[in-house]
Amino acid sequence: MEVKILPLGPIQTNAFFLINGDHSVLIDAPKGAHEAIAALLEEKGLTLDALLLTHGHWDHTTDAYLFQKDGVPLYGHRADLDLFANPRSMSSYGLEGIPMEPVQIDYWVDQGTQLELLGESIEVRHVPGHCPGNVLFYLEDQAACFSGDVIFAGSIGRVDLPGGNFSIIEQSIRNRVYTLPDETEIFPGHGPVTSVREEKRRNAYVRPVA
Repeated sequence: MEVKILPLGPIQTNAFFLINGDHSVLIDAPKGAHEAIAALLEEKGLTLDALLLTHGHWDHTTDAYLFQKDGVPLYGHRADLDLFANPRSMSSYGLEGIPMEPVQIDYWVDQGTQLELLGESIEVRHVPGHCPGNVLFYLEDQAACFSGDVIFAGSIGRVDLPGGNFSIIEQSIRNRVYTLPDETEIFPGHGPVTSVREEKRRNAYVRPVA
């Protein structure tokens, strides 16, 4: 499977374009994703099977409405329903001039949901704490997870935004990130790729339980 990392938008939010044979999926849709993915789809002669949203914050969803107009099904967690349906509620902590168009989620996912996409089984893990509806998408056969903003290389997601909570994000990381196999690569919503092993070893914000 090929993974293209596309840092996009005003705060360099990672979008992940996954290709496996004739199938492709996008994880998160920051500003600029629609144009970038359209070019890749044309270049490779693919169609986009799904848009998986790790959570409802504006920097991850700005272009989601454009994909929805194209008929691409959207996946997300119901705990972020208000963020998906009323993105202008984030205007006080967004950036001026960024379009904030509502989207309707076609398929709600939750802890333990198994998705069959890309010819792979994708496990959903609910990892709140940065916001109520943050999920990660885990591809066991690829030893990869796409974590949204729950954890970054050497850091964690902000907990000072509405719905953020340090004790909750701490439990999410310990119980649903650090319990993945150590060799699992973590593709976070911002910044470089890391691994479960590396974060258990050096992440100063959340230490694994001894």
